This record gives sequence, structure tokens and C-alpha cells, in this order.
Amino acid sequence: MTHQHVEIRPGAYADSVALLQVSRDVAATPGVAAAQVAMATELNVEVLQGMGFTLPPASTNDMVVALRLDDESALPAALAAVDAALAAARKGSSSGGEVTAPPRTTGSALRRAGGDLALVSVPGASALVEAMDALDAGVDVMVFSDNVPVEQELAMKRIARDRGLLVMGPDCGTAVVGGVGLGFANTVTPGRVGIVAASGTGCQQVLALLDAAGVGVAAALGVGGRDLSAAIGGISTQTALDRLDADPSVEHVVVVSKPPAAEVAAAVEKYAADLGTPVRFALLGAGQPDLTTQTEALLGDLGVAVPEWPVWGTPAVPAPDGGGALRGLFVGGTLCDEAMLLAAAELGGIRSNIPLSPELALDSSLLSPGHLMIDFGDDGLTRGRAHPMIDPTLRLEHLAKVAADPETAVIVMDVVLGHGAQADPAAELAPAIAEARAVRDVPVVVACVGTSTDPQGLTRQAEALAAAGAEVHLSNAAATRRAIALVNGAAR
Repeated sequence: MTHQHVEIRPGAYADSVALLQVSRDVAATPGVAAAQVAMATELNVEVLQGMGFTLPPASTNDMVVALRLDDESALPAALAAVDAALAAARKGSSSGGEVTAPPRTTGSALRRAGGDLALVSVPGASALVEAMDALDAGVDVMVFSDNVPVEQELAMKRIARDRGLLVMGPDCGTAVVGGVGLGFANTVTPGRVGIVAASGTGCQQVLALLDAAGVGVAAALGVGGRDLSAAIGGISTQTALDRLDADPSVEHVVVVSKPPAAEVAAAVEKYAADLGTPVRFALLGAGQPDLTTQTEALLGDLGVAVPEWPVWGTPAVPAPDGGGALRGLFVGGTLCDEAMLLAAAELGGIRSNIPLSPELALDSSLLSPGHLMIDFGDDGLTRGRAHPMIDPTLRLEHLAKVAADPETAVIVMDVVLGHGAQADPAAELAPAIAEARAVRDVPVVVACVGTSTDPQGLTRQAEALAAAGAEVHLSNAAATRRAIALVNGAAR
């Protein structure tokens, strides 16, 4: 029987990134089933309550230590682990010598240090103020923050356009600017391709495929997943196209997006036709080519031979007791969209928390009979918790559930590498896959999106996942098609 322990530490403070690592360290302590150490903000309290913890009254200046233990006897060791992890976090943030008070606003930081780009990564409710501060200072802005209201996005992008500036985001997860990767960026060599991306993981898929083909990238300008929506109208996409068109090192441009508004896509394509640099559009949608197909077409534009995209692991085989349902567990929203579009064309309706049509929406349980695909990086699942490319806890819990479900025929997943992501995602995912397949021998097909020089090591990650029983592809579209074929084989 599990035991719950919750305590409030008044006046204790640590930043959210440090507390994320504290929570992960404590959760790895023997006897600890779950651990959450966080400031008692309204959002964090809501998340903790959603995890089943009962909290006493607390203020936003208080720290909450919430533990779920396999047995009450594990409490002393767990609390010792909390104290040790907090002490390590504080030691890591301290330094000797003279201390200069940090700037308290984005504008003051720019005035002190200079620069031509500001990266905003604060809770979504505060992002507009910081982004406007940067625009007022005359610099471009990358808004990493999610959960920013669409009307605020429109306001900041209109102002940026009027001032000749670029707003990347909100929810811009990936960019390469001046040879530097920002957010969840892959390590790539400089080259002759420019990317405009209304999609973080879509951009990363193209970066990974180009790298595998030996093609470098001059810049990747993320514009946020809503930029090609009817509400925004492609404002940042047009500005980004202008920037890349003016860059003499860029020979070809590709625009990558999750399904856009048709009228906005048409307007941006018309705009691009007047530029001096050739532009290829990789826009997902029903009946449209997938990102791998469009990348292969781009390689043709460049006169580069299309390589054989790598696959690791032995071919998966449907479980003898398997049902007929495909279950997708994704950290990348665009990769989830792409997989749903491919699967829906073959298998019919796919239920999801980011459904292709409203009637296919999942409820908060994220469970349903039939085919389903979940984007664990969606805004609704990242409130009060880190993105699943950093903290895989929620997806790993769901992997165990769908693997044990006798209706599941095949599981398809993504692993996205690069700076900012987990240092070693296979270290947690590979054992979880092996454990899931030990319960039921259900096939697991994985798209491992990364480059040969990413810090995690593409080959090392893929081989570890393959050793756990997964079939691993570099191409998300190829992984999805393989999963669909296995589902069809199980049905027969």
C-alpha cells in the first residue's frame, strides 16, 4: 500500500528548472513511487492535486514537497534525498567572487549586454511583456514560452512587422540563428538550405534528414505553430522568408508546417513566388506529401542523391494475442500530426488530444477504444510540468497502460534528440519498452529524430532502443508506415 507525504517549506525558493531536477533525483530514490518538489504557485498546486496529492494551505512563496512512497519506511531516505538534491541545486547556482545583481527586465539585460535577439522563456502569461520589452529595444524575439493567448501573439507580431523585426513563436521550440542552435535544436553543419518552420519537431525532422544526406543548413527560423493559422495570417513566415531571401548563403528555402489554414498557405505561397530564392513548401495536410517525401524532393532540387534512410533493429512482429488498434505516443506535435494523417488515410479515424477533426477528441483520461495518438507536448499537458522531451514521466506511464491493453496491436513513438532535450532518453525509454514487451509482446516502432553529432548520439540512442526490442527509423513517416503495415498484418 502506497503512502503519501506532503509538507510545506515556507519561504524556501528555487527556480523551476532546478526543482525539476530535484524532483527527478528524488523520484529515483528506492521506495519512492513519485516525487514532485515545486513552488506552490496556483498552476503547480493544480498539477499536484491532479496527481492525487492533498495539499495544506500555502502561498506562492512556499515550496511543496510531495512524495508518494511504496512504504512509509522509505520516508526518511526520501526526505534525505530531497535535502541533498536541494543542497546540490543551491551549490550549483552559487559562485565565488563579486556578485552583480542580475537585470530584472529584458530591456535592461539588452542595454547591459547588447545583442540582436532576445530569447523569452517565461510562463505564457508573462511572455507578452518580455517580448514587447525586447521589441522596444529594437531586437528580434524568440518566444520559447507556450500557453500564450493568440490575441497577444497577433499583437506582438503586428508590431514586429511594422518595425522590421521578427517574432519567432510563441511556442517556438527550435531555431538555428547565426550558426547557433536555440531551444530544442539539433547539431548541424552550415550549408545552403534555409528553413522557415511553423513547427518545432517538423523542423527537427527536416534537419535530421538533411544531415543524413550530407546537406547543411544556413538558418532555421521557427515562427510558432499558429503562424499559418487564419488568426495570425503568416506574419512571421513572410518576415522570415524575406530574411532568408536576403541571405546570400541560402540557395533554397523550405517552409515546414503542421496543417495550415488553406487561405493562409495560398497567400504565403504567392508571396514566396516573388522572391529571388526558390522556396519549397512542406505543409502537412490530408492528401499532402509527408515531411520525408518533401525533404527528398528538396534534395532533388539541390542535385543531391536521396540516401537510404537508416533503420535499426529487427522487424517487429504483431503479438499473437494483439487486437487491431494502433497507439501512438508522441512528444512532437507535428510528428503526431504527420502520423495521424498517414494512419487516417489507411485505418480511418484516429482519436487524439490534437485531433484532425473535433469529433475524434480524447477526453482527459487520454484513453479510448480503437486507434489513438497522443501529443504529450501539447499545451494542455505541459501546464505546470516540463516538456516531455525533458521529462518523459507522463508518456512512460501511458506506455505501460497501452502496452498492457489487449486491444493494442502496435505502438508507434518518437524520440527527439538535440540540445535542450534529455541527455540520454534511451536510458529511461529502452527499459520501459523492454518491460512493456515482456508483459505483452506488442511491437514498438520508434522514429528517432536526430543527427550524428547531436550530444545524445543518434546511433547510440537508436541501438539502445533496438536492443530493447523496438524497430527504429530516422524517418517518422517511414516508422508510421511500418506501424500501419503491422496493424494491417495483425488484422489479417
